[in-house]
Amino acid sequence: MNTNFLLCGVGGQGTVLASKLISTAAMAKGLEVHSAETIGMAQRGGSVVSHVRIGDNVFSPLVPYGAADVIIAFEPAEAVRCLPYLKADGVIAVSTKVVQPTTASLTGKNFKSDTMLEYLKQHAKKVMIIDTDALCTKMGSAKIANTLLLGAVSTVKESGLSYEDLEGAINKVVKPKFVDLNIQAIKAGQEAARA
Repeated sequence: MNTNFLLCGVGGQGTVLASKLISTAAMAKGLEVHSAETIGMAQRGGSVVSHVRIGDNVFSPLVPYGAADVIIAFEPAEAVRCLPYLKADGVIAVSTKVVQPTTASLTGKNFKSDTMLEYLKQHAKKVMIIDTDALCTKMGSAKIANTLLLGAVSTVKESGLSYEDLEGAINKVVKPKFVDLNIQAIKAGQEAARA
């Protein structure tokens, strides 16, 4: 059985680290992993997309349209933009945190997450909405939104990930001084998803 993840956000949100954690967790279970990132515009606050494909019958690192089991979106507009990748019965975990596009800032137009989150709810069967800003503030770090969302995703069978899988990956990939915080973020993400 194959599992396809698509992670999307903007530069600086930890999208690539999250994809490395998923890949590391899968490889630790002896699974074959293919991944690819589109990160060219990351330094300018542009889109970052990571593809992670897990399984024996995967021959390309890119997730085809309509094939993602799970979309992890660090920003609502990016979730809407990447929605065509989602399977009909796929799962989306999305942060409520909006990153204003430059065009919206320059024109003075209001850019709200509510409209995008409502659109996602209408077009996907399972949408997990996580207030990463509130959880990051509560936990004292703005840099754990990625592991909060991974924690949320680990509560659904479609991900094939468990708390133990992610804990092991964090211990291998994350700098030692940030390990405990990220493990706590996994737990907080799970709690938020189950609330």
